[in-house]
Amino acid sequence: MSKHPLYPIWRVSGYLPLNWLHRIGHLLGRFYIWLPNREKRSTEVNLRLCFPEKSDRDLGQLRDRSIRQMGATLMEMAAIWFTPTERVLGMIKQVSGSEQLVREEGQGLIVLLPHLGNWEIIGLELPTHEQVTSLYRPPRNRAYETIVKQARERSGAKLVPTDTSGVKQIYQTLLEGGVTCILPDQQPRSDKGAVFAPFFGVPALTMLLTNRLVRKTGAKVIFAYAERLSAGAGYHIHYLPADERIREADPVVAASALNHGIESIIRELPSQYQWSYKRFQIQPDGKQSPYRKSR
Repeated sequence: MSKHPLYPIWRVSGYLPLNWLHRIGHLLGRFYIWLPNREKRSTEVNLRLCFPEKSDRDLGQLRDRSIRQMGATLMEMAAIWFTPTERVLGMIKQVSGSEQLVREEGQGLIVLLPHLGNWEIIGLELPTHEQVTSLYRPPRNRAYETIVKQARERSGAKLVPTDTSGVKQIYQTLLEGGVTCILPDQQPRSDKGAVFAPFFGVPALTMLLTNRLVRKTGAKVIFAYAERLSAGAGYHIHYLPADERIREADPVVAASALNHGIESIIRELPSQYQWSYKRFQIQPDGKQSPYRKSR
């Protein structure tokens, strides 16, 4: 598979000032708003499901802000992945809750990173002072696999495959007092190792990996997100405590606590969440996907 013909231009664009990248991204987002596309429709479906109390006008405004932020994410990723690490780390202007990283001697740490703001910059900053091993799912276009993996590992992180061998390495890292980062708002490919739990009041197939890791290793669990500051000013990293019920033996209770934590973060910064992702694609009892167009 080949790379997109615009890839070289996009990669070089990462050296532009961050405020330029965000402006370009917002312009791309505005263009995308006017075109019929799957991401736009998925965003509309998700917002309607998650915010039933909002008016059509408010939902439309949030959709447009979200898509413009999606454009900013696309453009800034070229800077995060391909420009010198020192420059990228310099974009971090504030860190709140860093005390959440402290744990008992020898205790591992699970950092939950929802798809909000720029989650990639946390994956570069943490390995500069922690032993980080995380699961890695290759992109659909395998032409980018080496590029993405090298970009994410360049500050010291170790990426392992999303299979049995990779999970074993995650266990070992946590037992040795290291750190793993997990994207907790992805829909599992099947209901194996997952349960349905409410997310904004809507049943969502939710992974149990975090619950299993913490119960077997005694690791501490926290949330983190990197807020995109206005006018290209940089990023504000937030570390937050996680609900202790994530450790519960009851999988539904644990998954519900996980989703509630994600939801609480999103409500703080709804326009910077990746609403285009089909989080509710699989529904319980064989119910029809909400993203399926009715005839």
